[in-house]
Amino acid sequence: MAHFVFEADLHGLLKLDTPIPNAPPARWQRKAKESSGPGPSPAASMSPMKPANRSYGGSKTPSKTPEKQTLNVSMGMRVPATSTSSAGLSGACKWNWYTARTYGPEHSCSAEEQQKSWAMNLNGFDVEEAKILRLSGKPQNAPEGYQNNLKVLYSQKTTPASSRKHGRYIPSMPDRILDAPEIRNDYYLNLIDWSSQNFLAVALDNCVYLWNHSSGEIIQLLQIENPDDYVSSVSWIKEGNYLAVGTRNAEVQLWDIQQQKRLRSMTSHSSRVGSLSWNSYILSSGSRTGHIHHHDVRVAEHHVATLTGHTQEVCGLKWSLDGRYLASGGNDNLVNIWPSVQGDTGDFTPVQTFTQHQGAVKAVAWCPWQSNVLATGGGTSDRHIRIWNVCSGTCLSAVDAHSQVCSILWSTTYKEFISGHGFAQNQLVIWKYPTMAKVTELRGHTARVLNLTMSPDGVTVASAAADETLRLWRCFEMDPIKKKEKEKANSAKSSIIHQGIR
Repeated sequence: MAHFVFEADLHGLLKLDTPIPNAPPARWQRKAKESSGPGPSPAASMSPMKPANRSYGGSKTPSKTPEKQTLNVSMGMRVPATSTSSAGLSGACKWNWYTARTYGPEHSCSAEEQQKSWAMNLNGFDVEEAKILRLSGKPQNAPEGYQNNLKVLYSQKTTPASSRKHGRYIPSMPDRILDAPEIRNDYYLNLIDWSSQNFLAVALDNCVYLWNHSSGEIIQLLQIENPDDYVSSVSWIKEGNYLAVGTRNAEVQLWDIQQQKRLRSMTSHSSRVGSLSWNSYILSSGSRTGHIHHHDVRVAEHHVATLTGHTQEVCGLKWSLDGRYLASGGNDNLVNIWPSVQGDTGDFTPVQTFTQHQGAVKAVAWCPWQSNVLATGGGTSDRHIRIWNVCSGTCLSAVDAHSQVCSILWSTTYKEFISGHGFAQNQLVIWKYPTMAKVTELRGHTARVLNLTMSPDGVTVASAAADETLRLWRCFEMDPIKKKEKEKANSAKSSIIHQGIR
């Protein structure tokens, strides 16, 4: 039985809610005993029924509060209280041994107020107000005077590697370089074009060569016999089986690629033909006089209309993809937008005329996914690329290219376009649309870029420059995942068509 008695004694000693035997009396007990003189025994003064046997009554506050020690009731330990004044508690209940003993349980504070008071005594601040992670949605303000030594770390805006978007890879070097001897260094001419059948036509002085991109085969299509004559423009029909050729002697020739023979020669201009563009069976040609002629290649009387909106050479000419408008740029710094049909008077008049360029406008390109958006570029005295809404006639954006703009091509894969430039860096620049942010620059030509043309798959851009080279840039390579999805969609579409034919 001895060990049971020992356990009971040990249990009694470990209990914190029982008075400690043989402990010295509390300070308030000693003061009460000294002020009252001989009186009731300590046991009587400890009685909860007689708490008023003090030097002060219920209507009189004590002269001093216990400053040396307060009792943390929940932890059972004595902690210093001199660091916290009654003003620093901000109205919280100052729970201590004195309060509990003097006023009894009817004056006790709530558990929340006790916890706040203990936190103020222990830490010097309210823990709830200093928490970093809370379940509430509102951010907590730092205590007054707090300085964050790690603020540099928290000011960095970082994105996890798993969710970071990487830009596509654009090769800075050309995929292939072809020699182009005797190519004419003339800003106003259009000397290369890429067909839908993957043939690249290049005009070198008085000859036209065809380069098969698939096989690498080179074919000489024609050579002008007159030594004073030269080829000034080339343009493929949409189907890719006919090539239009403009010459210095104001002639427009039509060539059959399969038979490699000239079908017809059309003469209506009085000076060289520097620009050509197809719209179905209508071939439009721009000349040095500033006139634009429409040729119906199906009939003998091919000259069906004349557009007179420029006073100097027409060097940029392009039909929109839907065939509704023809855009023309001239050496008179004008950009005209022509309708595909005649007006009420039987004449063609431009629906829009843009005069903001300060130089010759050769670079003219229609946006492939917005049929009413046109991009134009100015020459050496202008050096600006401008984006137009041809329906409203407003300039959507303009950017200073800091160099002569010779050609512009829109990408069919990305919301981007590429421009070819002359003096002084002779580079190609890829721009993001509509932000007009510069994506990258492609360098390699040692003389100005004269013309740009794009492969039928929209991946490769061919640039012809005055350094007598053609460079092929794979700058619009499709993402492999998107490429597979597109191939699957095309195969599914072709299978459906094949089943329907059966």
